[in-house]
Amino acid sequence: MTNQAIFPSTRSAGLDRLQNFLPYAAQDYAQGRNRDRGPEQPAAVSKLSPYIRYRMISEKEILAQVFAVHGPEAAQKFIEEILWRTYWKGWLELHPSLWEFYLDERDSDKQFVDCKILQQAETGQTGIEGFDDWAIELTTTGYLHNHARMWFASIWIFTLQLPWTLGADFFLRHLVDADVASNTLSWRWVAGLHTRGKSYLATADNIFRHTGGRFNPKGLVSSTIKINDRWYGNQVRLSDLTQPNASLPTILLVHHDDLNPEPKLFNNYNIVLVILINEEELSWGEKARLFIKGAINDTKLRIDDHYKCPVFLEDKLDATNLLEAARSTGVSQIITQVAPIGPIATKLALVGSILTQNDIDLIKVRRKWDDCLWPHAKTSFFKFKEHISPILLEDSFLK
Repeated sequence: MTNQAIFPSTRSAGLDRLQNFLPYAAQDYAQGRNRDRGPEQPAAVSKLSPYIRYRMISEKEILAQVFAVHGPEAAQKFIEEILWRTYWKGWLELHPSLWEFYLDERDSDKQFVDCKILQQAETGQTGIEGFDDWAIELTTTGYLHNHARMWFASIWIFTLQLPWTLGADFFLRHLVDADVASNTLSWRWVAGLHTRGKSYLATADNIFRHTGGRFNPKGLVSSTIKINDRWYGNQVRLSDLTQPNASLPTILLVHHDDLNPEPKLFNNYNIVLVILINEEELSWGEKARLFIKGAINDTKLRIDDHYKCPVFLEDKLDATNLLEAARSTGVSQIITQVAPIGPIATKLALVGSILTQNDIDLIKVRRKWDDCLWPHAKTSFFKFKEHISPILLEDSFLK
């Protein structure tokens, strides 16, 4: 089955999926969320991750509807699942050096890994029941159940003793919902590097029970090993952002880290031109790129309807093109949604520097959700949840 069949790349498809899932977001989700019955089988999970990953639907609108239907207590497990994504994003924003460190470690590990074992793992030829099936499912569909991702990562790291960095890279190259923060930090968590001393061990009994007896892998290790962490980065503050001038004619730049630019975030600005960027090199594998391509086309249709101004599609996030667009429209201000740590954020920083040298301001706008919640992702998830729970319960926050 193609990833387009599993995940139609439109906002309306994501909203439909949310509506279909809502009745089951409380007890059904809590009881069945760890069961992986296999591809094309009914599951208790929402399968909303690609729509959230590219922000076609937001965490805030999901939780607003969940709160309205079930309240915060009955749907606690699903709410936590949404908040884990926000936590990972915020944690990486506060520890930005980890991403560049990861890229260096990944490239270094490629030089010393046993290529035969790595190839067997990536092609599903290790002989480990379940693990091989998940490798094939991932590369075929671009999706894995969250619990299967944890089992797979644990077997990769502790049984096959492959570098976690290459496992995270394998996921990034094949997942439709490939995400820098969630993916990298989840792999570190399994390896025992995120919460020091706490790793995740996949066991045959757990896999057998939660796959309905589909898999009973032999030869899994019975204990974890200590993985040395060579990263010792410092925590930083969430960066302060310049406020755009609402009175100026403005270009809106849209990238695939946030593909729902219609909300209140930009309604107070005089948008005279919208530029959507689909630079394939800023995304990961082919399945993610296919999803993004469809999602950007869907976004263009929604923007056309909302802003009533020219909308251009560009295949490069390029300072020269933006300068030309700014000068042709007499604009000195370009605004864009904040891109979290990753390829788009890195490219935006470079482009912004060039624009500034040419008297054009590239101003980043952060969603209220991120602005309020990311600063609390300093240590553990549970401390994060403790700090943000009162914020979520404020009457106006989810409106």
